[in-house]
Amino acid sequence: MPRPSTARNGSAPPVSRRPSTELVIITGLSGSGKGTVLKAFEDLGYYSVDNLPLDLIPKFAELARESHKIRRAALVVDIREGASLDRFPALYKRIRQRVPTRLLFLEADDAALIRRFSETRRPHPLGTDDTVAQSIRRERERLAPIRKLADPIINTSKFNVHELRETIHKTFRENSPQAKVLVQVTSFGYRYGVPADSDLVFDVRFLPNPNYIPEFKKLSGKHPSVARYIRSFPQTMEFIARISDLLIYLIPHYIEEGKSYLTIAFGCTGGHHRSVLIANEIRKRLAGAGFRVKETHRDISKG
Repeated sequence: MPRPSTARNGSAPPVSRRPSTELVIITGLSGSGKGTVLKAFEDLGYYSVDNLPLDLIPKFAELARESHKIRRAALVVDIREGASLDRFPALYKRIRQRVPTRLLFLEADDAALIRRFSETRRPHPLGTDDTVAQSIRRERERLAPIRKLADPIINTSKFNVHELRETIHKTFRENSPQAKVLVQVTSFGYRYGVPADSDLVFDVRFLPNPNYIPEFKKLSGKHPSVARYIRSFPQTMEFIARISDLLIYLIPHYIEEGKSYLTIAFGCTGGHHRSVLIANEIRKRLAGAGFRVKETHRDISKG
Protein backbone atom coordinates (compact mmCIF):
# COMPACT_ATOMS: atom_id res chain seq x y z
CA MET A 1 0.00 0.00 0.00
CA PRO A 2 1.57 3.37 -0.97
CA ARG A 3 2.72 5.57 1.83
CA PRO A 4 1.49 9.18 2.01
CA SER A 5 4.00 11.64 0.56
CA THR A 6 6.00 13.86 2.84
CA ALA A 7 8.14 16.92 2.39
CA ARG A 8 11.88 16.48 2.03
CA ASN A 9 12.48 17.26 5.68
CA GLY A 10 10.15 14.40 6.65
CA SER A 11 7.19 16.55 7.64
CA ALA A 12 3.73 16.15 6.16
CA PRO A 13 3.04 18.19 3.04
CA PRO A 14 1.26 21.49 3.65
CA VAL A 15 -2.51 21.41 3.38
CA SER A 16 -3.81 23.85 0.80
CA ARG A 17 -6.45 26.18 2.13
CA ARG A 18 -9.02 27.86 -0.03
CA PRO A 19 -9.45 31.66 0.30
CA SER A 20 -11.81 32.69 3.08
CA THR A 21 -15.27 33.95 2.17
CA GLU A 22 -15.89 37.69 2.32
CA LEU A 23 -19.36 38.81 3.47
CA VAL A 24 -20.77 42.30 3.04
CA ILE A 25 -23.97 43.24 4.87
CA ILE A 26 -25.77 46.20 3.34
CA THR A 27 -28.10 48.26 5.50
CA GLY A 28 -29.32 51.80 5.87
CA LEU A 29 -32.28 54.09 5.40
CA SER A 30 -35.18 53.23 3.14
CA GLY A 31 -34.77 55.05 -0.17
CA SER A 32 -31.00 55.37 0.18
CA GLY A 33 -30.25 53.01 -2.74
CA LYS A 34 -29.78 49.58 -1.17
CA GLY A 35 -31.28 47.83 -4.20
CA THR A 36 -28.91 49.60 -6.57
CA VAL A 37 -25.96 48.77 -4.34
CA LEU A 38 -26.91 45.10 -4.13
CA LYS A 39 -26.99 44.94 -7.95
CA ALA A 40 -23.57 46.60 -8.04
CA PHE A 41 -22.18 43.87 -5.78
CA GLU A 42 -23.76 41.26 -8.03
CA ASP A 43 -21.91 42.87 -10.96
CA LEU A 44 -18.70 42.45 -8.98
CA GLY A 45 -19.30 38.72 -8.64
CA TYR A 46 -20.85 38.65 -5.16
CA TYR A 47 -23.54 36.08 -4.37
CA SER A 48 -26.34 38.49 -3.50
CA VAL A 49 -29.43 38.07 -1.31
CA ASP A 50 -32.08 40.69 -0.50
CA ASN A 51 -34.01 40.86 2.77
CA LEU A 52 -32.73 37.63 4.30
CA PRO A 53 -34.49 37.02 7.64
CA LEU A 54 -32.26 37.96 10.53
CA ASP A 55 -32.23 34.49 12.11
CA LEU A 56 -30.99 32.96 8.85
CA ILE A 57 -27.95 35.23 8.50
CA PRO A 58 -25.63 33.17 10.74
CA LYS A 59 -26.61 30.01 8.88
CA PHE A 60 -26.07 31.74 5.54
CA ALA A 61 -22.65 33.00 6.66
CA GLU A 62 -21.67 29.49 7.77
CA LEU A 63 -22.83 27.92 4.50
CA ALA A 64 -20.94 30.55 2.52
CA ARG A 65 -17.80 29.91 4.57
CA GLU A 66 -17.95 26.17 3.88
CA SER A 67 -18.95 26.46 0.22
CA HIS A 68 -16.37 25.94 -2.51
CA LYS A 69 -18.43 28.05 -4.91
CA ILE A 70 -19.11 31.19 -2.86
CA ARG A 71 -16.06 33.41 -2.36
CA ARG A 72 -17.89 36.71 -1.85
CA ALA A 73 -21.44 37.30 -0.67
CA ALA A 74 -23.58 40.37 -0.08
CA LEU A 75 -26.95 40.64 1.62
CA VAL A 76 -29.39 43.36 2.66
CA VAL A 77 -30.77 43.80 6.17
CA ASP A 78 -33.03 46.78 6.88
CA ILE A 79 -36.06 48.14 8.68
CA ARG A 80 -38.31 45.56 7.01
CA GLU A 81 -36.97 43.12 9.61
CA GLY A 82 -39.23 44.73 12.21
CA ALA A 83 -38.66 44.51 15.96
CA SER A 84 -36.06 41.76 15.64
CA LEU A 85 -33.68 44.27 14.03
CA ASP A 86 -32.74 45.34 17.57
CA ARG A 87 -30.84 42.06 17.86
CA PHE A 88 -28.66 42.78 14.83
CA PRO A 89 -25.66 44.48 16.56
CA ALA A 90 -25.00 41.45 18.79
CA LEU A 91 -25.60 39.05 15.90
CA TYR A 92 -23.22 41.01 13.66
CA LYS A 93 -20.42 40.81 16.21
CA ARG A 94 -20.83 37.02 16.40
CA ILE A 95 -20.75 36.66 12.62
CA ARG A 96 -17.52 38.64 12.37
CA GLN A 97 -15.84 36.12 14.64
CA ARG A 98 -16.52 33.38 12.08
CA VAL A 99 -16.44 35.11 8.67
CA PRO A 100 -14.59 38.26 7.45
CA THR A 101 -17.51 40.70 7.31
CA ARG A 102 -18.02 44.36 6.48
CA LEU A 103 -21.10 46.41 7.28
CA LEU A 104 -22.03 49.01 4.66
CA PHE A 105 -24.48 51.69 5.79
CA LEU A 106 -26.33 53.85 3.26
CA GLU A 107 -28.00 57.10 4.19
CA ALA A 108 -29.22 60.32 2.58
CA ASP A 109 -30.47 63.74 3.61
CA ASP A 110 -34.14 64.03 4.55
CA ALA A 111 -34.91 66.21 1.53
CA ALA A 112 -33.42 63.64 -0.86
CA LEU A 113 -35.29 60.75 0.75
CA ILE A 114 -38.62 62.61 0.72
CA ARG A 115 -38.12 63.48 -2.94
CA ARG A 116 -37.36 59.85 -3.83
CA PHE A 117 -40.47 58.56 -2.04
CA SER A 118 -42.52 61.20 -3.82
CA GLU A 119 -41.08 60.27 -7.24
CA THR A 120 -41.62 56.52 -6.81
CA ARG A 121 -44.97 56.95 -5.00
CA ARG A 122 -44.05 54.07 -2.73
CA PRO A 123 -45.02 54.14 0.97
CA HIS A 124 -42.37 54.12 3.64
CA PRO A 125 -41.84 50.61 5.11
CA LEU A 126 -42.79 51.88 8.57
CA GLY A 127 -46.33 52.50 7.33
CA THR A 128 -48.65 55.32 6.34
CA ASP A 129 -49.87 56.46 9.76
CA ASP A 130 -47.12 59.09 9.89
CA THR A 131 -45.80 61.43 7.24
CA VAL A 132 -42.76 60.32 5.26
CA ALA A 133 -40.62 62.83 7.17
CA GLN A 134 -41.77 61.39 10.51
CA SER A 135 -41.12 57.83 9.31
CA ILE A 136 -37.59 58.77 8.20
CA ARG A 137 -36.91 60.27 11.63
CA ARG A 138 -38.13 57.13 13.39
CA GLU A 139 -36.06 54.95 11.09
CA ARG A 140 -32.89 56.97 11.79
CA GLU A 141 -33.43 56.44 15.51
CA ARG A 142 -33.95 52.69 15.07
CA LEU A 143 -30.85 52.30 12.90
CA ALA A 144 -28.52 54.49 15.00
CA PRO A 145 -26.93 51.56 16.94
CA ILE A 146 -26.28 49.72 13.66
CA ARG A 147 -24.82 52.82 12.01
CA LYS A 148 -22.18 53.02 14.74
CA LEU A 149 -20.85 49.60 13.68
CA ALA A 150 -20.68 50.37 9.97
CA ASP A 151 -17.63 50.89 7.77
CA PRO A 152 -18.04 52.47 5.30
CA ILE A 153 -20.97 54.89 5.63
CA ILE A 154 -22.05 56.36 2.29
CA ASN A 155 -24.36 59.35 1.88
CA THR A 156 -26.17 58.91 -1.42
CA SER A 157 -28.00 62.26 -1.50
CA LYS A 158 -26.15 63.63 -4.52
CA PHE A 159 -25.66 60.36 -6.40
CA ASN A 160 -27.66 59.19 -9.34
CA VAL A 161 -27.95 55.44 -9.96
CA HIS A 162 -24.84 55.28 -12.14
CA GLU A 163 -22.69 57.33 -9.77
CA LEU A 164 -23.73 55.19 -6.79
CA ARG A 165 -22.90 52.00 -8.68
CA GLU A 166 -19.49 53.37 -9.67
CA THR A 167 -18.78 54.38 -6.06
CA ILE A 168 -19.43 50.82 -4.91
CA HIS A 169 -17.27 49.41 -7.69
CA LYS A 170 -14.36 51.69 -6.77
CA THR A 171 -14.72 51.04 -3.04
CA PHE A 172 -14.92 47.27 -3.17
CA ARG A 173 -13.15 46.30 -6.40
CA GLU A 174 -9.72 46.71 -4.77
CA ASN A 175 -10.73 44.10 -2.20
CA SER A 176 -12.02 41.76 -4.92
CA PRO A 177 -9.24 41.11 -7.47
CA GLN A 178 -11.25 38.27 -9.02
CA ALA A 179 -14.21 40.55 -9.58
CA LYS A 180 -12.68 42.23 -12.58
CA VAL A 181 -14.46 41.97 -15.88
CA LEU A 182 -14.50 38.44 -17.29
CA VAL A 183 -13.28 38.53 -20.88
CA GLN A 184 -14.51 35.81 -23.22
CA VAL A 185 -12.46 35.45 -26.38
CA THR A 186 -14.23 33.36 -29.00
CA SER A 187 -13.70 32.30 -32.59
CA PHE A 188 -16.50 31.87 -35.12
CA GLY A 189 -17.20 31.37 -38.81
CA TYR A 190 -18.99 34.07 -40.80
CA ARG A 191 -20.59 31.22 -42.70
CA TYR A 192 -22.68 30.52 -39.58
CA GLY A 193 -23.34 34.11 -38.56
CA VAL A 194 -21.82 36.55 -36.06
CA PRO A 195 -22.31 35.55 -32.38
CA ALA A 196 -25.25 37.53 -31.04
CA ASP A 197 -23.62 38.24 -27.68
CA SER A 198 -20.44 39.77 -29.14
CA ASP A 199 -19.34 43.15 -27.77
CA LEU A 200 -16.37 43.51 -30.13
CA VAL A 201 -15.99 41.71 -33.47
CA PHE A 202 -12.80 41.44 -35.56
CA ASP A 203 -12.69 40.02 -39.07
CA VAL A 204 -9.51 37.98 -39.74
CA ARG A 205 -10.42 36.83 -43.24
CA PHE A 206 -7.65 39.02 -44.63
CA LEU A 207 -5.11 36.43 -43.42
CA PRO A 208 -3.98 33.61 -45.77
CA ASN A 209 -6.44 30.69 -45.53
CA PRO A 210 -4.96 27.28 -44.54
CA ASN A 211 -8.14 25.64 -45.84
CA TYR A 212 -6.67 25.69 -49.36
CA ILE A 213 -3.69 23.57 -48.30
CA PRO A 214 -4.76 19.90 -48.42
CA GLU A 215 -2.71 18.79 -45.44
CA PHE A 216 -4.30 21.49 -43.25
CA LYS A 217 -7.89 21.22 -44.44
CA LYS A 218 -9.08 18.76 -41.80
CA LEU A 219 -6.95 20.22 -39.00
CA SER A 220 -7.88 23.20 -36.82
CA GLY A 221 -6.03 26.32 -35.82
CA LYS A 222 -5.04 24.54 -32.60
CA HIS A 223 -2.80 22.11 -34.49
CA PRO A 224 0.89 23.15 -34.23
CA SER A 225 1.47 22.88 -38.00
CA VAL A 226 -1.53 25.06 -38.83
CA ALA A 227 -0.68 27.57 -36.12
CA ARG A 228 2.90 27.76 -37.33
CA TYR A 229 1.70 28.37 -40.89
CA ILE A 230 -0.65 31.21 -39.90
CA ARG A 231 1.96 32.82 -37.65
CA SER A 232 4.53 32.71 -40.46
CA PHE A 233 2.95 35.73 -42.14
CA PRO A 234 4.08 39.17 -40.92
CA GLN A 235 0.54 40.55 -41.00
CA THR A 236 -0.57 37.87 -38.54
CA MET A 237 1.90 38.84 -35.86
CA GLU A 238 1.36 42.55 -36.43
CA PHE A 239 -2.40 42.10 -36.13
CA ILE A 240 -2.02 40.16 -32.88
CA ALA A 241 0.29 42.81 -31.43
CA ARG A 242 -1.88 45.76 -32.45
CA ILE A 243 -5.18 44.22 -31.33
CA SER A 244 -3.67 43.08 -28.03
CA ASP A 245 -2.45 46.61 -27.31
CA LEU A 246 -5.86 48.02 -28.22
CA LEU A 247 -7.73 45.61 -25.95
CA ILE A 248 -5.34 46.09 -23.04
CA TYR A 249 -6.08 49.80 -23.37
CA LEU A 250 -9.85 49.37 -23.74
CA ILE A 251 -10.70 46.78 -21.09
CA PRO A 252 -9.92 48.98 -18.05
CA HIS A 253 -12.34 51.56 -19.44
CA TYR A 254 -15.04 48.91 -19.68
CA ILE A 255 -14.29 48.00 -16.05
CA GLU A 256 -14.72 51.65 -15.01
CA GLU A 257 -18.12 51.67 -16.67
CA GLY A 258 -19.15 48.72 -14.52
CA LYS A 259 -19.11 46.01 -17.17
CA SER A 260 -18.87 42.58 -15.57
CA TYR A 261 -18.16 40.61 -18.75
CA LEU A 262 -16.93 41.36 -22.26
CA THR A 263 -17.15 39.09 -25.30
CA ILE A 264 -14.55 39.58 -28.05
CA ALA A 265 -15.17 37.59 -31.23
CA PHE A 266 -12.74 36.81 -34.05
CA GLY A 267 -14.23 35.54 -37.28
CA CYS A 268 -12.93 33.81 -40.38
CA THR A 269 -14.84 32.02 -43.13
CA GLY A 270 -15.54 28.70 -41.40
CA GLY A 271 -14.35 29.37 -37.84
CA HIS A 272 -11.92 26.48 -38.11
CA HIS A 273 -8.39 27.80 -38.72
CA ARG A 274 -7.49 31.50 -38.66
CA SER A 275 -9.97 32.73 -36.06
CA VAL A 276 -9.08 29.84 -33.75
CA LEU A 277 -5.39 30.67 -33.83
CA ILE A 278 -6.02 34.40 -33.33
CA ALA A 279 -8.41 33.87 -30.43
CA ASN A 280 -5.88 31.61 -28.75
CA GLU A 281 -3.05 34.12 -29.16
CA ILE A 282 -5.14 37.06 -27.94
CA ARG A 283 -6.28 35.05 -24.93
CA LYS A 284 -2.67 34.40 -23.96
CA ARG A 285 -1.74 38.08 -24.21
CA LEU A 286 -4.73 39.29 -22.21
CA ALA A 287 -4.11 36.67 -19.53
CA GLY A 288 -0.49 37.78 -19.41
CA ALA A 289 -1.71 41.33 -18.80
CA GLY A 290 -3.62 40.14 -15.73
CA PHE A 291 -7.17 39.84 -17.05
CA ARG A 292 -9.49 36.91 -16.39
CA VAL A 293 -9.99 35.34 -19.80
CA LYS A 294 -12.07 32.45 -21.07
CA GLU A 295 -11.43 31.01 -24.54
CA THR A 296 -14.13 29.34 -26.66
CA HIS A 297 -14.42 28.24 -30.28
CA ARG A 298 -18.01 28.20 -31.47
CA ASP A 299 -17.63 26.63 -34.91
CA ILE A 300 -14.41 24.65 -34.64
CA SER A 301 -16.20 21.30 -35.03
CA LYS A 302 -18.48 22.31 -37.90
CA GLY A 303 -17.85 21.55 -41.57
